[in-house]
Amino acid sequence: MNEKAKPTDTGITIDLTGPGGNANNLLGAVKTLGRQLSMGDSKITDIRDRMKSSNYEHLVDVFDEEFGEYVTLLR
Repeated sequence: MNEKAKPTDTGITIDLTGPGGNANNLLGAVKTLGRQLSMGDSKITDIRDRMKSSNYEHLVDVFDEEFGEYVTLLR
């Protein structure tokens, strides 16, 4: 995970306004979290492809849709 992603008692918090909230870090978090959640490689690839299919807001929306249960995104 990155320096702005920190475990809390309710999961992980990522500050989107800091360097931890950039697109590359979020895409990397998909790999890390996906593996921790026992998602297959094809599911992880699908999520990352959907995230990259549009702009940054879309990327964040897809990430939140897939991992919102485990990750709190601060805006």
